[in-house]
Amino acid sequence: MSSLRRPVLALLTALLCAAAFAAAAQAAGRYELRTARAYQALRDEPAKLRAFLRAMPKGGDLHNHLSGAVPTETLIALAVQDGLCIDVVTLTALPAPVAGAACPQGRRAVADSTGDAAFHGQILRAWSMEGFVAGSETGHDHFFATFGTFGLATVRKGDMLAAVANINAAQNVLYLETLVSRQGDAVRALATSVGFDPDFAAMRSRLLDAGMADIVAAASAETDADQERFDALLGCRTAHPQPGCSLALRYDYQIGRATDPEVVFANLMLGFELQDFDPRYVGVNLVQPEDNPVALRDYTLQMRMIRYLRAVYGGHVTLHAGEIVPGLVTPADLRFHIGQAVEIAGAERIGHGVGLVHERGYRGLLRTMARRHVLVEAPLTSNAQILGVRGRAHPFLRYRAAGVPLALATDDAGVSRIDLTHEYEFAASEYDLGYRSLKELARASLEHAFLPGRSLWRAVGERRRRSVCAGDVPGEGPPDRGCRALLRSSAKATVQFEQERRSYAFEHRRR
Repeated sequence: MSSLRRPVLALLTALLCAAAFAAAAQAAGRYELRTARAYQALRDEPAKLRAFLRAMPKGGDLHNHLSGAVPTETLIALAVQDGLCIDVVTLTALPAPVAGAACPQGRRAVADSTGDAAFHGQILRAWSMEGFVAGSETGHDHFFATFGTFGLATVRKGDMLAAVANINAAQNVLYLETLVSRQGDAVRALATSVGFDPDFAAMRSRLLDAGMADIVAAASAETDADQERFDALLGCRTAHPQPGCSLALRYDYQIGRATDPEVVFANLMLGFELQDFDPRYVGVNLVQPEDNPVALRDYTLQMRMIRYLRAVYGGHVTLHAGEIVPGLVTPADLRFHIGQAVEIAGAERIGHGVGLVHERGYRGLLRTMARRHVLVEAPLTSNAQILGVRGRAHPFLRYRAAGVPLALATDDAGVSRIDLTHEYEFAASEYDLGYRSLKELARASLEHAFLPGRSLWRAVGERRRRSVCAGDVPGEGPPDRGCRALLRSSAKATVQFEQERRSYAFEHRRR
């Protein structure tokens, strides 16, 4: 071939490829527009809307407490398997009796619920928000009380993960960042033996010397065991894996904020150590009611702990902040929680953020969050059930108008009796969101996931793919060599590309 013909052929090939890409991209735009119109046409038909949103690719759930995510019926079944008893007055799960013995007086075997519908219903209502009507007990109090009632039924984390993974995969959820605790008794004993020291560096050194590394290794081994159980239950290493096996799964280590400072610090340190030791752990978070007296007393101290530990370890931080409203706390306590989570602790994501407008200088806080791309994890049903806040009373639209990224989340899907699809229905109804807005919420959830690697997108919030993948239309054939290299090197880009591929397929079916 002559030296002249080679560049001519190369140019023609490039032009043909560019033309093909342009045509495919144009077709993808048409499919999205038609899907948006189809969505609008069924907005007033609840059954059809749910079917549409269930099938729609929804990115990830970034705010998911494993113990509260499992359907209550599954927890009851696990309690039956473990032979647990239940207090007939408080309906709290209690240890199984010795082999062959019956539950003592004042208790019944949870197994009785399998043949007693009324008893089963009692447990269901005590362990969840099923049928709850506020009266002498508020939604806030009942919601948080459920965790104390079913706690003993949540020891089988592998079983729980398998159930939650299958539920999410069936709804076209691609990623789950779930909150767990590990080695609670061991880390508490270690913290108590060391005691609290306001010199965080000295306290960290003492915890390391006293055996923190052993607890980190034990927590990782515990995670290994749960993963093995998960794989076995779902057949993940067989020729016929269940849908949950395909879900990208990571953990945020959760720390109870309503306890002694030394225990909080030691658990925070364990969470950061796990991020260094085990790649399955990608973040830390503080949990328990934000209005708890101890949590209120130590709020700023805990933010300072996180700032110190993050400076030492790096790692990711997402924080429950602003899950409070007037009446739960004093006006003074309403004024700084979100702000300190962002400014002192350096949180990259905020869970709930409902108390926004009561924050001191909240408009400036909004600008800071938008500039830093601090995402708000918005579990709308949970906010309605616990705080009684929904619709225009919720700051969802304020965050959106200010350019603060948002993602829908479930919080405790089992307790709330919902799933992520329900949260998309809720948002669509409450805020009149169109299809493209819902699609952006799904994209944002993956963009702000604590997955390693570079994003598929050139910049945060910008929907132009990196140059190596710019010539690919996900769903129109395999990515080219440069894009494949990015996907191999980045777990985040891989899940994002899969979200785009599934969105294309979802929209293509509706053309």
